[in-house]
Amino acid sequence: MSLFDRPALRTLWCFLSPSLLLPTMAQVPRKKKRKDSALSLGGGGPVGAVKFGEAGIFLVERRMGSSRRRFLTELARKKGFRVEGQMSESVTHVVSENNSGDEVLELLEKQNGICGTEFTAALVDITWFTESMGAGKPLQLEKRHRLQDALNILAENAELSENEGPYLAFTRASSVLKSLPYNVTKMDDLKGIPNLGDHSRKLIEEILEGGTCNEVQDLIQNVRYQTLKKFTSIFGVGVKTADKWFKEGLRTLNELRASTIKFTKQQEAGLLYYEDLILPVTKVEADLIKQIIEEAVHRFLPSAIITLTGGFRRGKEYGHDVDFLITHREEGREEGLISKVISWMTAQGIILYDDITDNSYHKWKYKESETFDRFAKCFSIFKLQKMVHNLEPGRTCSHGSLAANETRGIGLAGHAGSPRHLTATAAKDKDWKAVRVDLVVAPFGQYAYALLGWTGSRLFERDLRRYAKHFEHMILNSHSLFDNKQNTFLLAATEEEIFAHLGLDYIPPQERNA
Repeated sequence: MSLFDRPALRTLWCFLSPSLLLPTMAQVPRKKKRKDSALSLGGGGPVGAVKFGEAGIFLVERRMGSSRRRFLTELARKKGFRVEGQMSESVTHVVSENNSGDEVLELLEKQNGICGTEFTAALVDITWFTESMGAGKPLQLEKRHRLQDALNILAENAELSENEGPYLAFTRASSVLKSLPYNVTKMDDLKGIPNLGDHSRKLIEEILEGGTCNEVQDLIQNVRYQTLKKFTSIFGVGVKTADKWFKEGLRTLNELRASTIKFTKQQEAGLLYYEDLILPVTKVEADLIKQIIEEAVHRFLPSAIITLTGGFRRGKEYGHDVDFLITHREEGREEGLISKVISWMTAQGIILYDDITDNSYHKWKYKESETFDRFAKCFSIFKLQKMVHNLEPGRTCSHGSLAANETRGIGLAGHAGSPRHLTATAAKDKDWKAVRVDLVVAPFGQYAYALLGWTGSRLFERDLRRYAKHFEHMILNSHSLFDNKQNTFLLAATEEEIFAHLGLDYIPPQERNA
């Protein structure tokens, strides 16, 4: 029996009522990852003839996943819908899951060269697709089908206002709603559902009844929200700095660049490479960057272990940056490695910006649970040739074919140029792309904890640490797990052992996208 032959599971891809104007998200398989063949339609019948040729559908793979996209494509084609494999002029509906309209436009411009001003297809949420599948025909587009994200918008605003309570409340509520295996059409559907506070319930009820939410609509038009959202998207700019600039009357990036503000080196890099850094990084790019790092690291430490972490380890196809964890089975061999690696890659013209922090674990009160760790690390920006888009993920390439051999005239790497003088035309004409890359070096004895901490997601890690503290009387961080009852540190060589210490079933990375 196919996974989707079971009535209880068949609805997993049809989560939240579109009237909620909330993002939907594919439910991750709970046990072993099934092969693609397990996602085939029951009966294995042939794809049906096109009945609704007037509607051309393009499914955005970002945050949907390739397997789910293939399944939905087969489903739609069997029902007579026209689904295009690539963007073209014949596409009338761009269907996305858990992305904002701006994110989809940025992605389409990057991958297909489509400018937002020339875009004519409708950007719609996955709920339009699932409702159309249920009706057996393309439905008329309503406002509720358009890409919006009510709870996440409120969560983002709370974070920009540094209100941690509302931020966590809205974020948890959004995560819970994404995971529901049924459509929410009335408030009774939410009875007994945890982590839905009064504010969230009021918001949902308003949208269910009226199709929109005044609080969210007002917030979207709020100048402070728009400005801080823009400024905090700059590498090196936090909420306090963004708010300070807003209070000084600054509203746009051009105003920032024309101002007399004395930027930090990180902020200069963030402004200089802004147009690149706001673009999503693909899994192909992440894998190619890993090849560069492996070549550099193994020059100095041949047996080092290098692991791609963050969202990509959780199965994401796109991310905002690329994180790597480096270790060696002989503890101590990793000391001083990061400086050697960055120096060598800088000499090769690969590094546009770097900020190295030494290991300060020995100075730290290690029984504390903190968001940040004390590993040796480097926050960097790589210079990646755009030719990588034409390469296969598994193909072996030397650093010379992936990164430029010199850094003259590009700004920080060669100390020439300024973010105040970079134009959009110049950015489009260059043959390389700036990519954010974080390198973290951990002693092998702390590697399992570092891997857990750097895999994320942020909300998952936060709640896991809260669980350890309040239910198991333990202190969990990216370095260790301390048992307060036994007054001892618990050793772990793998993530599975950490979960066992906490009395929990192991949760694979793909299921940590909370």
